[in-house]
Amino acid sequence: MLFIAGGRVTTIKRLRYRAMPHLSLVIPAYNEEQRLPETLPIALEWLAKQSFTWEVRVVDDGSADGTREVVTDLARDEPRLVLQAEPHRGKGGAVKAGMLASEADFRFLCDADFSMPVQEVERFLPPYLDGYDLAIGTREGPGAVRIDEPESRHIMGRVFNAVFTTALVPGIDDTQCGFKCFSASAAERLFPLQTIDGFAFDVEILFLARKAGMSIVEVPITWYYMEASSVKPVRDTWRMIKEVARIRLAEAQGRYR
Repeated sequence: MLFIAGGRVTTIKRLRYRAMPHLSLVIPAYNEEQRLPETLPIALEWLAKQSFTWEVRVVDDGSADGTREVVTDLARDEPRLVLQAEPHRGKGGAVKAGMLASEADFRFLCDADFSMPVQEVERFLPPYLDGYDLAIGTREGPGAVRIDEPESRHIMGRVFNAVFTTALVPGIDDTQCGFKCFSASAAERLFPLQTIDGFAFDVEILFLARKAGMSIVEVPITWYYMEASSVKPVRDTWRMIKEVARIRLAEAQGRYR
């Protein structure tokens, strides 16, 4: 596995000599050459104003476009921007690789579109929030705001959430939100057990956290609907059913021990 930081290729061993960051934004990316030039500079600008140490870790999931080149170009001026190049496995595989490669105290999963404004990251961190294993963004309930989302998309999301919560993680209002923060100990305990590389990886992680008795808190966020969504109702409903069955089968087989 190779990393590119500040425009230079380096190995995991060399990275261990860098100061361990307080926060790592882990961004899975697949063919994101169009969005990253817009979203990454905004995130880097906000982070540069913070008093804590940080890194932005873009985990490229074997993109076929210029995603890696975009990140490499930006990293020439910002050594805290790290490109982690991975083979194509799916979003879940990219997230797993990034979470386990990071050495930060808090490891924050971010979608590449930053549909949640990056400024809201601070609401997941001390002193605003502390003492949790997982803090997950929610687009439901008091304090949460959805902007420009079509009603049909909202309904479909609620159906997905109802199935996942009923079958696997009852009591969680928003299982699919792409913004989740893990303590270092939680990430290092959960992600080695992850078996799903694709669609329902985050629900599997929440299921594992529940099994382990970890503390999970939901943080209301402001969320902007992005038109370039890849969700397909018929395809994803079928995938959802298969992934629920897969998680239950893995549990029955003792694969999570």
